[in-house]
Amino acid sequence: MAYAFLSKRVVTPEGIRAGALLVDAGRIVAVCDAAEVPRDAVVQDFGDAALLPGLVDTHVHINQPGRTEWEGFRTATRAAAAGGYTTLVDMPLNCLPETTTVAALEAKREEAAGECQIDWMSWGGAVADNQEHILPLAAAGVPGFKCFLIYPGCDGFTMIDQQQLEAALPAIAQSGLPLLVHAELAGPIDDAAAGLRDADWRRYATYLASRPDEAELQAIQLMIRLCRRYGFRLHIVHLSTALALAELRAARAEGLPVTVETCPHYLHFCAERIADGATLWKCAPPIRSRTNGEALWQALGAGDIDMIVTDHSPCPPEMKGIEGGRFDLAWGGVAGLSVVLPVIYTECLRRGFGLEEIVRWMSAAPAALAGIADQAGALVARREANFTVFDTKASFTVTPEVLHFRHAVSPYVGETLRGVVQATYLRSEPVYRGGEFATAAVGREVRLS
Repeated sequence: MAYAFLSKRVVTPEGIRAGALLVDAGRIVAVCDAAEVPRDAVVQDFGDAALLPGLVDTHVHINQPGRTEWEGFRTATRAAAAGGYTTLVDMPLNCLPETTTVAALEAKREEAAGECQIDWMSWGGAVADNQEHILPLAAAGVPGFKCFLIYPGCDGFTMIDQQQLEAALPAIAQSGLPLLVHAELAGPIDDAAAGLRDADWRRYATYLASRPDEAELQAIQLMIRLCRRYGFRLHIVHLSTALALAELRAARAEGLPVTVETCPHYLHFCAERIADGATLWKCAPPIRSRTNGEALWQALGAGDIDMIVTDHSPCPPEMKGIEGGRFDLAWGGVAGLSVVLPVIYTECLRRGFGLEEIVRWMSAAPAALAGIADQAGALVARREANFTVFDTKASFTVTPEVLHFRHAVSPYVGETLRGVVQATYLRSEPVYRGGEFATAAVGREVRLS
């Protein structure tokens, strides 16, 4: 049976148009004018609400297996569906076992089976001593690898020093897959710590001073040099400092295969707004100044930053240390998977960006990073009918009830935002609609062929 999903604003690679998605057997047959819809098609008209390709988030901490009390496939994919996402790519470090071997990847696949509202993938890990596992993980279907140049907060996922990294880079380059790098070096952070021994750790200014821009800048400079030497695909995760933009711009102008992401919390919040003791805002790298955030927005507009991904990093509420308010003791991570599309749309309205830019930053570019640009990121014929219905005229105030992830704790609570996700469709079936979720978990793993 053929279906037609109509809207006055269908966001396509060629622009925004009035029209219809013609769908058969879960795939888009065509994007056409409403007058071209076959008479026997089942029609659903969304009116003024925009149709976007399903969003793709390549930076999510699902934490299963092993730490399902932090999140898990069921709750993370529910929150993602409510946020307009149809594909998540899970980070390899907070699960147990960490995804640094094929056996660990298979354990994750077993846990995910039958649990997911939307589709998912998993990055592999590049750690101190798993160089021999890089190519087997690539053959097993991971879309790339994640590494930390500094202690990641979890003992089992070891940071990788330069010598260990250079032992792994030939295999990473051979795989053709990207290396995602948490780009902070310990040297500048250790130097900063020496001057903060007697500081008040309830003050956000203390935490901000403890993770200086220089830690990011030096790490990015190192990775650019290694990219030049070994020829691998380099991806910088959660860029927070605008001071690195000139280095990244020059590397790309040189022709190096470098891509860059930033996150909603760096674009929506700023250090000047974060109260002392407000540990819900703690993340690493930290949220920096308002001026810095505006420079990140300018870089997005100029194409110097490729994408916006969530870095959804939840934990049990007690780990955020809300009552004590000490930034040195709180878990670092911002949770907000279900509301970041309205967050970004709200900020775009203030700066003259529109839905086409949002689709590029939050769907097409992440899909390309994950190697699924031929499957996701655009509403075109022969793709699976994965799309989001987004009401740009509505507004709402974030409450715990709309978060949908395991622990309804987030710095976005209380924010008033423009834009509401009305529905999310996976292979033409609604997995989220009007605040309700599908009863069947129809999401599946996307594996690179």
